[in-house]
Amino acid sequence: MDSQYETKKNDPNAIMPYGESSGDEHVGEVRGMGGDIVSKEPEAQNGHAKFHRLGWKRLTVVLIVEAIALGSLSLPGAFATLGMVPAVILSVAMGLICIYTAHVIGQTKLKHPEIAHYADVGRVMFGRWGYEIISVMFVLQLIFIVGSHVLTGTIMWGTITDNGNGTCSLVFGVVSAIILFLLAIPPSFAEVAILGYIDFVSICAAILITMIATGIRSSNQEGGLSAVPWSCWPKEDLSLAEGFIAVSNIVFAYSFAMCQFSFMDEMHTPSDYKKSIVALGLIEICIYTITGGVIYAFVGPEVKSPALLSAGPTLAKVAFGIALPVIFISGSINTVVVSRYLIERMWPNSVIRYVNTPKGWMVWLSFDAGITIIAWVIAEAIPFFSDLLAICSALFISGFSFYFPALMYFKITRNDTKSIGMKYLLDAVNILCFIIGLIILGVGTYAAIQDIMDRYDRGQVSQPYSCAPVA
Repeated sequence: MDSQYETKKNDPNAIMPYGESSGDEHVGEVRGMGGDIVSKEPEAQNGHAKFHRLGWKRLTVVLIVEAIALGSLSLPGAFATLGMVPAVILSVAMGLICIYTAHVIGQTKLKHPEIAHYADVGRVMFGRWGYEIISVMFVLQLIFIVGSHVLTGTIMWGTITDNGNGTCSLVFGVVSAIILFLLAIPPSFAEVAILGYIDFVSICAAILITMIATGIRSSNQEGGLSAVPWSCWPKEDLSLAEGFIAVSNIVFAYSFAMCQFSFMDEMHTPSDYKKSIVALGLIEICIYTITGGVIYAFVGPEVKSPALLSAGPTLAKVAFGIALPVIFISGSINTVVVSRYLIERMWPNSVIRYVNTPKGWMVWLSFDAGITIIAWVIAEAIPFFSDLLAICSALFISGFSFYFPALMYFKITRNDTKSIGMKYLLDAVNILCFIIGLIILGVGTYAAIQDIMDRYDRGQVSQPYSCAPVA
């Protein structure tokens, strides 16, 4: 056993690479997160195999499940705020940047296969304090996203049932939370990928119905489509807070990098990640840009958020009904990720983390239920769609998608580039990513908080834990 291995083994802040092994390791032994032998029992061996079945095609599907949901529903509103030209440019540019930062994350994972979740890279770069800080950000962000899906589910049930003929909106929130909990029961991403195909078809069909419905409504109005007052440029008297809310919603739409470490850790061939991130990135750019631009052009500045509400009363119900799978499947995968992370952190060397024993299932279901309840509380405490997305984006996605990957490049992968010219070019790109992340963190957080205060003052949102309709 070499000295480097001994150093890592004796250092409590080090993460043991899975690939390292002692000379007397036997075939069939399963090792924990710290490199220690967990068990030679079938439960451990079968559990380890269960969590390494993900190929690049299923990875693409899982990334689609995580990414293409709430973002596409908020983009037409962002286009209305920023104007067609700036919004299209921003949408495409953010997509390309996030493909690159996802590539940096993938390279980091290949160099450090011991990184199982995003929080682990904090330990690699900054030691224990970095691990703990990013861990808090990682957990809070995932719970915020689940809360966003609870809120969207509440809006959906209210729209479909005409607000339930007076039914308290809290009931719709509870129903949404229960569905999210049930869909989060499968612990493996390979299993979640099976639902991903339904998820993707669902959101595409809902968006298509919304486009067709808004296009027909606009064509039938006086003056037809030419009478829709959409603009190429930002609307007049645009405040800093309002403009950055729109920017943050576009940033949120491309937030697939946050769970990439978690998904790649389940791949049987992690080096295939490049196919997945390129495929996902191009699909996102096309869907988001076309969805945002077309629906804004059909509806104009009065477009609603989520965009399905702009289809008209009857077709909005149809669109929400078809979008039901994506609302809950995309939300549940975040519960799976955060539950996996917390359980692996608390039981790194136990078969509990494989969720294939009675005790493992009890722990898994308890974590799923607890996280879902917390997400429901968040959804009811902040009962408005765009601002919740903006808060998430400003506080957390700014780091996961921009300045953390830039730091990974400078601290971990920079020396892998052999060409001096390419190295300087990538230096500039990553400095730009770092600056973008800090701007979104600072200005975006201010804008979200200011917008919340302004809307409450104008009485445009219901009070927390209110029975009033959310939409």
